Amino acid sequence: MNKIATIARPARTWQDISQSVSQRAMSKAGRRRRLAATLKLGGGVIVLAAAAWGAVQISETVADNPQKLAAAGAQTPLKEITLTTDGVLDHAWLVRTLATPKNASLMSLDLYALRARLLADGQVYAAVLTRNFPATLAVNIQERAPVARLRAQVGDAPPQTLLVARDGVVYPGEGYDPAQLAALPWLDGVRLVRSGGGFAPIDGMETVADLLATARNQAEPLYRAFVVVSLARLASDGELVVRSKDVPEIVFSTRDDFFRQLARLDYVLDVARAQPDKPLKSVNLADGLQVPVALDTSLHPPASAAPLHAAPLVPDNGTFLLPTLNHTIQRDF
Repeated sequence: MNKIATIARPARTWQDISQSVSQRAMSKAGRRRRLAATLKLGGGVIVLAAAAWGAVQISETVADNPQKLAAAGAQTPLKEITLTTDGVLDHAWLVRTLATPKNASLMSLDLYALRARLLADGQVYAAVLTRNFPATLAVNIQERAPVARLRAQVGDAPPQTLLVARDGVVYPGEGYDPAQLAALPWLDGVRLVRSGGGFAPIDGMETVADLLATARNQAEPLYRAFVVVSLARLASDGELVVRSKDVPEIVFSTRDDFFRQLARLDYVLDVARAQPDKPLKSVNLADGLQVPVALDTSLHPPASAAPLHAAPLVPDNGTFLLPTLNHTIQRDF
């Protein structure tokens, strides 16, 4: 009987050869790296899932019951009130003015009402109140700066000193250096009008502030001599009348540059200082180069006391004609 021999196909490449060798085992370092990568991936998935769940919960809370968020903040008592200011008011003033309830929580505060309390003080120009969770109220204020002062008496109360800002707001003022207030000129020729718990703003104070700022910045010795600024002729004649330590009456015009007028005044005062026997009673700077002056003839010292000088003479109650405008403008104050 013929037997059919089974002959295996010859292998064509080495890959066709059956191999019984087992796969190489992974090293310990490799296993640790693979485990760390797996844990890292799993941790990231858990974090993302938690964030998504939290977002869903917050969204549902806000959509269904916004009061739940406020209720959470209402459980924490107010612990701190911070103050940021560009002026002189301090933390004690802030706490006293806000007068928040002792056990109030941050969410229970009425920020609009608290802001109104701050703005009721004329020294405060602007105020911003911010809740900083969990328990801090942050207050940022801008203050007015005084440019002049005045004395006023309300009813039977004793007279008090009030401060006036550039925008005409009148306020008592707190926290200022007494020396700073003593250097401010007094206001005259104004009428205070009651408004609410304070006074209505004084018209024309921006013009007064411009004159005083120019004098303080460009002619400080003249500014330090200013005692009183009167607004009595501002509305009718466009003039400010200043009483200084050197001259009882100095008239400034609002229709001319204040720096030019101060330069003319400085020149006239230089000439007058050389003639102490002719003290000035008034100087009118409202007419440009024509500067009318008046002398106080009641204070003449003996003629022998008059010094010799070569300076121009101040005319007796006449008009002082300045030599050149440029000369006075370029003088050093």
